[in-house]
Amino acid sequence: MELPVIQLPDIQANQPEIPITLTRVGVTDVKKLVEVARKNKRPIVLLSTFDIFVDLPSDRKGANLSRNFEAIDEVLEEMIASPVYEIEDLCGEVAKRLIGRHEYALNAEVRMKSEYVLKRETPQTKIKCQEVVNIFAEAKAIRGKNLSIRKLVGAEVLGITACPCAQEIMRDKAKKELKSLGVENAVIKKFLDNVPMPTHNQRGRGVISIEVHDRNFVSLDKIIDIIEHSMSSQMFELLKRSDEAAVVEKAHKNPKFVEDCVRTMAQKIVMEFPELPDDSIITIKQINEESIHRHNAFAERKSTLGELRQEISNIG
Repeated sequence: MELPVIQLPDIQANQPEIPITLTRVGVTDVKKLVEVARKNKRPIVLLSTFDIFVDLPSDRKGANLSRNFEAIDEVLEEMIASPVYEIEDLCGEVAKRLIGRHEYALNAEVRMKSEYVLKRETPQTKIKCQEVVNIFAEAKAIRGKNLSIRKLVGAEVLGITACPCAQEIMRDKAKKELKSLGVENAVIKKFLDNVPMPTHNQRGRGVISIEVHDRNFVSLDKIIDIIEHSMSSQMFELLKRSDEAAVVEKAHKNPKFVEDCVRTMAQKIVMEFPELPDDSIITIKQINEESIHRHNAFAERKSTLGELRQEISNIG
C-alpha cells in the first residue's frame, strides 16, 4: 500500500505584509571545493566562497533558498564529467540554473572568491617559492526574451611601490653633498643614475576586474601578470640576501605613485586584450599601505574598454 504524499505548505509563496520588491535575496559565505581544469596540466582545487542571490517580487514573502544550494551542487557535480576551465563560466552556469529554478526571479547573481597559489622563483638564486593571490568572479543572469549573461573575473595582487617624491628629495640631498666633497658633476650624474636613492616604500594591492558578455574569454593569468608588473616590484615570500638586494634595487629604480600604478595597468589592459569588445567594463584599483603615514593612498579607474582605448590612442 502506497503512503499518501503529504503536501507541505509553501510559506515563501504567501503574500508579504509589506509588499515591496527586494533587489537581492539569497545566501552568503557558502564554502565549496571547486576543481578547475587546465589544458595539459593537473586541475586546480580551490576552496571557494560563494554569495548567491535572486531578486524577489513584491507578491512573495520569501525566496526558496534551498534552490540556491541545489543549483551550485548540481553544477559542481557536473564538472566532474565535463570540466570547467574558467571560474566566471562556473558562476555563469550557476546563475542560469538559478533563473530556471526561481521562476519568479528576473535576475540572478553569483559571486565567488578564492585564493590562488602561483609558483614563482626568486630573482637571483632562483629558489622555488609560492605566492598567493586573491581571485574572484561574478555572473549575472537577466531574464528576458533571451536569457542575458554578463560575467566578471578579477584578481587582487600584492606588490611593492617606492615613493618618487621622497626619492627625489634624497637624490637632491645626495647631489649637494657630493658637490661639497668636490666630486665632478659628470661623476655625480653617473653615480646617481646607477645607484637609486633611498625612499619610503609601501605594500601595494593592485586590483583589476573585467566584465564581459558570456561569449567572451578573459585570461585570469594575464590579469595577474599585468598587476604584478605595474608596481615598482613583485613581492616574494622567500628571499635570500642577493634576492633581497635585487628586489630593493628594482623597486627603487622604478618608483611609482599610486596613480602611476593604475595608469600603467590601464595601458597594459588595452595592449593585452585587443580582442575584447569596447563595451567591456574595466575596474582598476590600487591601494598603497603607507609606511610613514597612518593613512593609505588610493587610486581607481572604472570605464569601458572603448573609453580607455580612445584615451590611450590620444597619448603622444
